[in-house]
Amino acid sequence: MGIVLSFSMNKFCFNCIVQWTKVVAGKHRTAPSSVKCPLCKRDNYSIIDEFDGSSFRQHYVNQDFGDSFILSRAHKYRLQCYYTEPGIVEDIFNISQYWKSHKYFQPNQWLKSWLRREIQALVQEEDVDIIVHHIYGVINTSLTRSEQKSHTKIPETKREEFKTSVSEAAKSFLTARTDRFTYEVELFLASGLNVEAYDAVYMQRLGWSSPGVTCGTSDSLLSDRPTVVPYLYIFDEDSDGNE
Repeated sequence: MGIVLSFSMNKFCFNCIVQWTKVVAGKHRTAPSSVKCPLCKRDNYSIIDEFDGSSFRQHYVNQDFGDSFILSRAHKYRLQCYYTEPGIVEDIFNISQYWKSHKYFQPNQWLKSWLRREIQALVQEEDVDIIVHHIYGVINTSLTRSEQKSHTKIPETKREEFKTSVSEAAKSFLTARTDRFTYEVELFLASGLNVEAYDAVYMQRLGWSSPGVTCGTSDSLLSDRPTVVPYLYIFDEDSDGNE
């Protein structure tokens, strides 16, 4: 399988470049954070493979490739949603009405499962229990805090307090994707749907026939809007900090 080094963008066989990084690592007392491209000698901090035009898998040089987390099609679908412009499904899942009607007092039994998949997709790690527990706790606390007093607050105030709480809880883990993540949390809560139903509605509006796959002409007729083509964004420390 062909892969590319993230900085030099030279293409290699995956097994060959992994072996090359092991040889390089063997010459250091501690695991190096980068590896020089065998061709152009430029430093690269990650390796990209499984690139299909709109999604990819990224391995960092100091990572154990054998234990890397492989994104499922459902993970890729959610990751690609972050590569689209926000607001695509807001006319279906009315966030403003969610706050005005105080629907946030109704517990959402699917929120934790949705959060787990969302965070796994964004950080591309399987073990996200600590992050999920933290953000889930903040969301529940924010939605249920001082319920009687909440009825006296205008919806806009309650919403802004919620967004601030979630953003502060998530920003250490999601960095530049925090604002979009907070918006997506609101969308899921406003939908009132389980994960499967939510995915179905979201994908139909995007014009995708299944997670991460754009639909053909016949399938796209199910939607009143043209198929949305996600833009590609590579998550790394530099781009997260400058987005």
